[in-house]
Amino acid sequence: MLARLCSGTARRQCSALLPFSAAAAETSASATSTAARLAFSTSAYTPKPSTSASRRSASQQRVDHGHLPNAPSSPYVHNLDDAFFNEVRANTVLPPGSAAALAQSADTEGDHDEVARPGTGIPTFRLIDGVGKLLEGVTEESLNITREEARKIYSTMLFLPAFDLILSNAQRQGRISFMMTSAGEEAGIIGSASALGPTDEVFTQYRESGVLIWRGCSLDKMMAQVFGTEDDVCRARQMPIHFGSTDHHFHPISSPLATQIPQAAGAAYALKRTPSRQNDIVVCYFGEGAASEGDFHAGVNMASTLDCPILFIARNNGFAISTPSTEQFKGDGIASRGPGYGMDTLRVDGNDVFAVRAAVRAAKQRIIDTSRPILLELMSYRVGHHSTSDDSSAYRSKDRVEDWKRLDNPLHRMRNFCQDRGWWSDEEEESTKKAHRTTLLQAIQRAESSMRPSISSMFEDVYAGEIPASLQDQRAELARLIKMYGQHEPWAKELAKHRDQGNDLDNFARKDT
Repeated sequence: MLARLCSGTARRQCSALLPFSAAAAETSASATSTAARLAFSTSAYTPKPSTSASRRSASQQRVDHGHLPNAPSSPYVHNLDDAFFNEVRANTVLPPGSAAALAQSADTEGDHDEVARPGTGIPTFRLIDGVGKLLEGVTEESLNITREEARKIYSTMLFLPAFDLILSNAQRQGRISFMMTSAGEEAGIIGSASALGPTDEVFTQYRESGVLIWRGCSLDKMMAQVFGTEDDVCRARQMPIHFGSTDHHFHPISSPLATQIPQAAGAAYALKRTPSRQNDIVVCYFGEGAASEGDFHAGVNMASTLDCPILFIARNNGFAISTPSTEQFKGDGIASRGPGYGMDTLRVDGNDVFAVRAAVRAAKQRIIDTSRPILLELMSYRVGHHSTSDDSSAYRSKDRVEDWKRLDNPLHRMRNFCQDRGWWSDEEEESTKKAHRTTLLQAIQRAESSMRPSISSMFEDVYAGEIPASLQDQRAELARLIKMYGQHEPWAKELAKHRDQGNDLDNFARKDT
């Protein structure tokens, strides 16, 4: 599919980590171009020693691709001829214009936050440039999108900044305890969500709220989780924005990094063994920081070894909290790891919503057809702080962040694309932003006026069967403390927000103390 999307310049940018294996090459001998055989990479290859003509000079042995560290170039061509490699070797995370502009914006000597330098790393798949124009050779038909689909995608992308801003302000006002945003990564989140089926199982980290929004989850249910009301399906036991929805096949988010990766691999193995779900896949999102955890290696190895129908989507946004990618690993990003686990792999411009959408669609179909996992690496940039507990100005330049907002803004790229075709207007931009803000504020008001769960409910569903003695002791101690201090502030104010105001523990206090 990706090969059909690409021709000319775009085809040169639609490449992958490694070509097909020797056996696969024999079966695809009729392919007329190298790029046509490179929609996805595979680890099942037979490396050949490079000749003196193809061997690179010492100065070319280290490559730099976006916000990746300098990585050694491979000494093998892996069936990818030098002529084609030279055409894609300067490909960068960003369209050339943006990369050049950023490169000239400051002297980056010694700056770890170098995310736009040209290099010889793994090529990146993209379809539109930094201002929303189709790349040379990409046709309107190849995007496979209608006016209404494009409008829905952009409107949902536009919802995320409003969601982030209003809830971040709510945290600053003390109305919620915590918030994490997805600023700068809207295209990767909504682009991938739009390419999935409604029954594909989704495991995410904490920046993919947009996937749940795209799937149609009620905003009231999401605010119930954020504000910890009794309507929360997780019974208000999670930190804010740790969503979950069985109705939308969206598995609850966990705070510890990378725990969702082996869980997702297990879910994919279960799908594989379920005859009625052979057209569904599991999708697992995580950041490049999570890929530094042991669970990443355990999960992807399990998925590949057991031929699990799963799509791993790594968001490489440049930072794991304050640690830049350049200090996390020396290899060429996350995509370079895929072949080591026997997985087809593709690196994608994560700020190009059409490239993300096309890549995820093609990956899903390939997973269904081959019963093999696939790894996508979405190259993006975390514009916002890590969380409301972070101040990123302590470890990166504010000017650099503003450059990214201005030069490679996924929202601007999509808006320009739609406006160029008469699918969107300035008036709609303002009215949509206003409507999103109103919708969010109304949902927050409803959540804040709702009761929190009863105090006694926190002891329910912790263990199956009879409540153990240790938990009974804790319940009795809490009942004693509420009885002693419940009439005083701040206890009284907080208890008033809960169903039964803590009186539901009275019986336990009398019985257990």
